[in-house]
Parts: sequence; structure tokens; C-alpha cells
Amino acid sequence: MSLQLNRTNFGNPINKGNVLSKQEAENLFNEWVLNPRLQLHMKQVAHLMKSWAKEKENLNEADQWKWELAGLLHDADWDQWPEQHCKRIIEELEKRNADPEIIHAIASHGPNHFGVAPETKMDKMLYAFDELSGLIHAYSLMRPGGYDGMELKGVKKRLKEKSFAANVSRDEIDDACNRAGIALDDVINFIIVKQKDVK
Repeated sequence: MSLQLNRTNFGNPINKGNVLSKQEAENLFNEWVLNPRLQLHMKQVAHLMKSWAKEKENLNEADQWKWELAGLLHDADWDQWPEQHCKRIIEELEKRNADPEIIHAIASHGPNHFGVAPETKMDKMLYAFDELSGLIHAYSLMRPGGYDGMELKGVKKRLKEKSFAANVSRDEIDDACNRAGIALDDVINFIIVKQKDVK
């Protein structure tokens, strides 16, 4: 099954700045994503995106919401339409005249799968957070204290264990950090601190 999108342009430039309201995003999220584990993953990535936009990029609230929205909806079609993953949510956001930057970030969060290269900082951070977030959450579930006391070295050890969270691509994690120009350790530490707050 190919998930290649076979295009690199998304949305209409005249829609720059258009975003879904929090209520619209929540309604779409709840209607499309029924699996509680996937819901949690998407909320975690959304929180990471917003936190990074605020703390590392010093973006205003409107731009923070754009980053958060890309994180919240990046896997919206995976639950019910896995064979149309990315295609369906992209078309939905295009129909709603959403900002092309948000759509492009979603389209490029798995370049090997969708055939779209991450270009902007938002694109690159969504790609970087997606796989690592899942692995770190899986690690938290096997620890008695969850995220409490979690350390970088423990995550790095799990990264080296190919059998742990085997569906998480280590190559994609390395590729994402390289593209973003950010050290893997820095991304891991950021996730450990921020992700524990998301329930």
C-alpha cells in the first residue's frame, strides 16, 4: 500500500493565516479519531509543537496555534482511513481553506511515506517529534514512575534496542533531527519535560 501523495503543493496561498478555531479543530478531532491511544499521541505531539513554537521559536499566540494545530491533526485520518493516511486530512483542510503552511507540515511529517520533504521549521519539528514522542511514551509506560525521574540515558538505551517500540523508525528519528539541525539529545530532553503534562 503506497501512501505517496504524488504532489508537493498544498492549499492555496491566499489562505495564509487561515486556521481552524479551537472548537472546529476539537470537533474534527473527536469525529475522526476514535482510538484513545492515538488521541493521546496526537495531543502529545500538539503540546510539544506549541511548547516548541513558544519557547524555542518565540512565536506569537497565533503562530503557536498553527504549530499546535499541525500536531493535533497530523494523524487525524490514520484511525478510520489508514490506507488514505495524510491524503484525507489534507483534502479536508484544503476544503476548509486552511493555511497552506499547516497542510504542508502534515504532508511532510513522514517524507519516506508521503514523498514530501519537510521545508519549514514547523515541518521539521513535526517530523522530529512524531516518532520520538511515541517511543518516549512507550518507555514511560514500562517505568514504575512513568515520566518522573526519566533520564536521557534511559531513552537512548531504548533507542538502541531495536526490539523496543520496533515500529518506531530510528533512521527517521536521525533524519528528522539532522534536517532540523537539532541534537537528538536536546529533542529527547525537551519531550521528557513537556510530554508528561499531557493526559
